Amino acid sequence: MGTIAEARRLRPARFSAPAAVLLLALAALAVAACDDSGEGGEIDIDGSSTVYPISAAVAEDFDAVAGDVRVNVGFSGTGGGFEAFCAGETHISDASRPIRQNEIDACAENGIDDVLEIEIGLDALTVMVHPDNDFVDCLTIEQLHEIFRTDGATNWSEVDASFPDQSIALYFPGTDSGTFDYFVETVINDVDEAAFHRGDGTASEDDNVLAQGIGGDGDSIGYFGFAYFQDAGQSLKAVSIDAGDGCVAPSFESALDGSYPLSRPLYIYTRELFLAEHPVNPVLRFVEFYLDNATALVAEVGYVSLPPDVLQAQKDKIAPFLP
Repeated sequence: MGTIAEARRLRPARFSAPAAVLLLALAALAVAACDDSGEGGEIDIDGSSTVYPISAAVAEDFDAVAGDVRVNVGFSGTGGGFEAFCAGETHISDASRPIRQNEIDACAENGIDDVLEIEIGLDALTVMVHPDNDFVDCLTIEQLHEIFRTDGATNWSEVDASFPDQSIALYFPGTDSGTFDYFVETVINDVDEAAFHRGDGTASEDDNVLAQGIGGDGDSIGYFGFAYFQDAGQSLKAVSIDAGDGCVAPSFESALDGSYPLSRPLYIYTRELFLAEHPVNPVLRFVEFYLDNATALVAEVGYVSLPPDVLQAQKDKIAPFLP
């Protein structure tokens, strides 16, 4: 089993998202922490693979200031994370999209009616092709729709007559992924509400699998979170996106100012109950630590930190529970 301490030894400067997934996918992360009462405890986190590197990095650094709490971090996808959370199986749910009404209803059916949403960073969902691809530099939302919709283009020349006559190989997150949901809403259904995302490609909840697939397939195109693209280095090529105002490349700056069409917020969810039980329950201390260190750690793993006013608004959400 890989631990967070082992992950730290493997990274010289920052938390490597795909490397961390490979190291820790078979087991939960274990760290030690302590709460103000001196009693131990356990915190279970599951959900988005996009948010996973942030929560893992927070748990890693939480270990350095705490002592006797076990933090387990998994990545079953945003949808899978909410299923576990609403079943009462986890304390925190990582999400790359907002919770849906049917998920809120599922929580309420199990007596969980005190769900608290906390924004922790920003992502620039990144569309990528093989680095040797010399004809795709920018795509419109309509072209992305044509590529990824059911019964859409299967050949690059069908997307643009100037593109070569060669097949398209697709790589995309699994259906439990919040990234998949976000892409369907923003690209597939924004163009045609009745359209569906195609399934004839390589789908995975593990973004590292997608990165390796795109980097090894000359006909490829795919998408996932910005941090995983950053970690891949020269093995992938990012595609700029045109939503009607010209081509904009994914970057920290374009995500922060909202000019990149596929920028989005990232979240963690917990229960007010868990925060109110402090200090017996260590969740409040962990969430407080999360927000106190979000600016540095979100940027460290390759995402975009929240503006100060937005971050303060998140801290205000937990302020009533602090001792």
